[in-house]
Amino acid sequence: MANRFPSSVLFCCDHNSVRSPIAEGLMKKLYGQRAYVQSAGVRNDREVDGFSVAVSLEEGVELDRHRARSFEEMVDWGDDLSGFDLIVALSPASQRQALELTRFAHIDVEYWPIMDPSGLGETREAKLAAYRQVRDQIKERLLARFGPPTEG
Repeated sequence: MANRFPSSVLFCCDHNSVRSPIAEGLMKKLYGQRAYVQSAGVRNDREVDGFSVAVSLEEGVELDRHRARSFEEMVDWGDDLSGFDLIVALSPASQRQALELTRFAHIDVEYWPIMDPSGLGETREAKLAAYRQVRDQIKERLLARFGPPTEG
């Protein structure tokens, strides 16, 4: 799998409100239609985070219409997890959930340890700096894993 570009990727984190929506948006921006890309969380108990929306927009990625969803909702809505080539977990809880849900399927699950910035920073600028750091970590991992962006 490491040498082949996947046809479908699912990014996951705890709430699908910070890290996984950023990863989904950046993947779509960098690689266009080369892969079907979605994101999910262990739980769906939050809306997409405003700081995630702001730092993604700095990269030309619009997240303001993203609707957070859980693994359970994906299954309820007909998204079969076994249809993904690759699941990228961005938190320990989402890695455990992804491994549990795919234990009988042949799906690669990768863990990218990306910090949760939601509790960091006292001021708006400090919070934005933490979110930018997370966004940039995710972008670096995407480029390292999937190669140069798709032209067009």
